Amino acid sequence: MSDWNSVAEALKLGGWVVYPLSLLAIVALAVTFDRAWVWWRYASVPRNEAARALPDGHVLRRLDALFDEALAPRGAPIWFIETQVDTAASQIQRDMSRGLWMLETIVTAAPLLGLLGTIVGMMHSFRLIGGDGLVNPTGVSGGVAQALVATAIGLVIALVSLFSFNYFSRRMDRLMDELESFANTRLGAMRLARERSGAAA
Repeated sequence: MSDWNSVAEALKLGGWVVYPLSLLAIVALAVTFDRAWVWWRYASVPRNEAARALPDGHVLRRLDALFDEALAPRGAPIWFIETQVDTAASQIQRDMSRGLWMLETIVTAAPLLGLLGTIVGMMHSFRLIGGDGLVNPTGVSGGVAQALVATAIGLVIALVSLFSFNYFSRRMDRLMDELESFANTRLGAMRLARERSGAAA
């Protein structure tokens, strides 16, 4: 219980900067949890499993359905199918990276807000120092504490957001590589089938 009281006291010392920092922390956590659920639900790639066995809405299943749809009009040219696949891959990339710009912004904004809290706290401390020396030691130490708390909170929020952003960015790169490999495999099989059917004719 005393630990929670210490945290509450530290937040109280942080001053008004704690409120926008708290808002940034809530947004960062919301985006992180949302993206984690989306990636787990729609982009986890089980090994040795066909695309049709994946859950509805999965990115590989979306591409697989796109190939089936492109093949439905018999004789659709390969260039048309490639264009459709490129468009679908771009849409998947936009869907999966939605909200990551907020994490990237928070990585920069949180330390700057913490620095602002530091400047405000130090200005408050210096204002209490009179021409004859220290007037109010408690007030000065409170201003320094406000400066340190705001900086610490800003750095913690930025670090959490940075790790989340880098993790999802890396997953995005791997997902696009997997989609490209999947599409190339399907396109190669289609080209081979058409070449064989043309040679047989």
